[in-house]
Amino acid sequence: MAAVFFHHVVGDLTVGKPEVVELHDTDTLDAAARAIAASPEGAVPVWRPRAAPDEPPSGARFLGMISALDIAAFVAASGVGDRAMAAVVGEVVQPNPGLLREVDPGTRLIDALDLMKQGVKRFLVRKNGAWRGISKRFSVLYNGKWLKNMEATSPTSASSSRELSSSTSSTYKFCCLSREDILRFLIGCLGALAPIPLSPISSLGAINPHYCHVDASVPAMEAIQKVPPDPSAVAVVETTPDGTRKILGDISAYKLWKCDYVAAAWALINLSAGQFVIGADDNESTPISAIPVPPISSSLVEEIGPGRSPRAKKFSSRSIGFLNSQAHQMAFGRMRSMYRGRSAPLMCKSTSSLAAVMAQMLSHRATHVWVTDAESEDGVLVGVVGYTDIFNAVTKSVYPAAS
Repeated sequence: MAAVFFHHVVGDLTVGKPEVVELHDTDTLDAAARAIAASPEGAVPVWRPRAAPDEPPSGARFLGMISALDIAAFVAASGVGDRAMAAVVGEVVQPNPGLLREVDPGTRLIDALDLMKQGVKRFLVRKNGAWRGISKRFSVLYNGKWLKNMEATSPTSASSSRELSSSTSSTYKFCCLSREDILRFLIGCLGALAPIPLSPISSLGAINPHYCHVDASVPAMEAIQKVPPDPSAVAVVETTPDGTRKILGDISAYKLWKCDYVAAAWALINLSAGQFVIGADDNESTPISAIPVPPISSSLVEEIGPGRSPRAKKFSSRSIGFLNSQAHQMAFGRMRSMYRGRSAPLMCKSTSSLAAVMAQMLSHRATHVWVTDAESEDGVLVGVVGYTDIFNAVTKSVYPAAS
């Protein structure tokens, strides 16, 4: 099964990928929101503007990633509602050049996976041109063009030995590969990866027990300050007397991927974490005044206008635009009548197979799946599975000593 990782290169995954559309640190948050809605993982790379109009994308101009959660938190903290969306991206993005790596299209898949396990979230890859040591599977047809089968190299040779040949075009085109692209490629190779994909995630060590969580009673604004970088999510739980945690939902970049950021900011300011993830009925029949909430901020009252009560506002998961992560309904305790499944967390059992979790993440375009105890029907949380956990699991056969 290790041959999959050595016989394929990053260039194999660029076929059909669109060219990079840059979001600059001088663009507005409105522009960032549109870019995020069209991107995987609820986040997009941010670049410094080009020095010249024809300057190609470069890892040297990369600043960091901006996510849906970053925007919602900024709008909430600013206290000026939709006026905050006119702010520039540079005010919000946290510089982190290590999240993107510019790589040669001839880089082996195993080397790419190693980089992503170390924290890289995007690859900047040249689309046009050919390289030596091309993958066996794509040695004839690449990017819609018939190529000669170049001289073979050993599958175990370092990616640095693959030299890029001259392109017929003076202008190179670049694309960005995400972890979702890598996962989609891997799920197309399930047969070659057998028997790992059919093994339970618990036996593969793919469950990360060190997840971030907050109690449902914690203010939502306090909860988002605890969100880790990867996966960018915090579980909202209800702790039972025996110490077990039942998951109610999560606050994450994925959940807020295509949300109404102003509505989400309002909820972050005024609701607890539990109220934020559960909301009210999807038909908006439950006004927010029916739920106890913290005092409304003066800036929000000013935004709503004099003579109008902000507590008359109706709130639901639909008003924010939460992704519908589960088809089935879930409920917990006294919140049962309010919960309709629209904002339910994406979950699996500890006995679920790795292939099932991979398919679940791809079908929902999620960055993580919460894992519950196989013996429990009440959503007792035991961990989380993210991209890094999956990449570690599928490469165990390559590095058996580290397993």
